[in-house]
Amino acid sequence: MSKTMNAHFFFAVKLPDETKKKLKEYMESVSLKLPFSRWVHHEDYHITLAFLGSASEEKLQKAARLIADSIRNEPSFTLHICKLGVFGKQDAPRIFWCGTQQAKHLHDLRSKVYSACQEAGFELETRPFKPHITLARKWAGTGPFQQSLLDVNSPFNNGHLEFEVSEVVLYQTHLDKSPKYESIAIFPLLAE
Repeated sequence: MSKTMNAHFFFAVKLPDETKKKLKEYMESVSLKLPFSRWVHHEDYHITLAFLGSASEEKLQKAARLIADSIRNEPSFTLHICKLGVFGKQDAPRIFWCGTQQAKHLHDLRSKVYSACQEAGFELETRPFKPHITLARKWAGTGPFQQSLLDVNSPFNNGHLEFEVSEVVLYQTHLDKSPKYESIAIFPLLAE
């Protein structure tokens, strides 16, 4: 894990390739109707558990050891993508996302990862955890964004897109690349 202090790091739930592909197909079908400035590369889809920012090698290794220990006996579980939403101003959102159903397993996993990162010395965001997969950033429409646009051909209304959460990943951000997130450590959950 020899990385620089200038890089940013975060722990996240990795999405399976098949789920990323389905989300990509959906995004391609709606991107003309939803003009956002930047669409996230499908390889970068994830659910953030703890954003670390820049970090020393020592703190990263300590967090990795603590997380490996704390989630060693966590079972894999299924999540259902069931809704679309936005963060920011309702008429000009900064983030367009899809979210999952409330899942105790996900919140428990996040709590363990978050606590391990704090124990390793990281100062983390204190906002409530709102699990989501960022799809696009910065509204670029000529008119105001309307919430009704999210219902356009949404495959998530019935929660029928599901995936298995089987690992937590430590990612490094490369702002000059696309996809921009590099997996530098993997922490598997127990197979069901």
